[in-house]
Amino acid sequence: MVRLGGDTNVEQNLYIARMGSPTAATGDRYVISQPRESWERVVGNPYINEAPQPIVDPNGQLHIAYSANGSWSSQYCIADLRLRAGGDPTYVWDWYKSNGCLFGSHAATMMSGWDPTLYVDGPGHHTFVLPRGDATAGPPSGNRFPTMFHAVAKGTPYSWSNRYWYTGTAVWWGNTTYSRANVPGSPTNTGFSLKFFE
Repeated sequence: MVRLGGDTNVEQNLYIARMGSPTAATGDRYVISQPRESWERVVGNPYINEAPQPIVDPNGQLHIAYSANGSWSSQYCIADLRLRAGGDPTYVWDWYKSNGCLFGSHAATMMSGWDPTLYVDGPGHHTFVLPRGDATAGPPSGNRFPTMFHAVAKGTPYSWSNRYWYTGTAVWWGNTTYSRANVPGSPTNTGFSLKFFE
């Protein structure tokens, strides 16, 4: 289970907790992501990581795709956390973060090799459309699968009242390295990532 840090105007982090049942957490919660990268701190007050969506890639690795930057701004975007193979989901340093937005509308914050949107601004707060809603029944490599996300049409003033649901697709993108520095564990992790399409 992934939860946010609170319901007031404070920094929003992503947490995970063990589940005793489909509706009840047991024990402590563990932080797995905080908005510390420059590309997820373009718009803040507060800075946020929110809207986590779990999905399992074709190698069986767990991903948490989430939204970064303020949802009140066109800088809102979707990024990824990938759990290393054999990793402990409650240990923050077993998670590797994408090196930029994977779905966003500003080239400066996009991960290298990923392109900004053409038709919408600030895509985020998404969901994957999966068989029976099962995150472990993720689609195979190479096949696009449906998504839904909030965004504002390009050319329209960005505001919550102008946000609408859009449909799109995503595909697993193999052999993608996420890198980090000055933290425990390996500085790189290579595996599947996600590419999103409007």
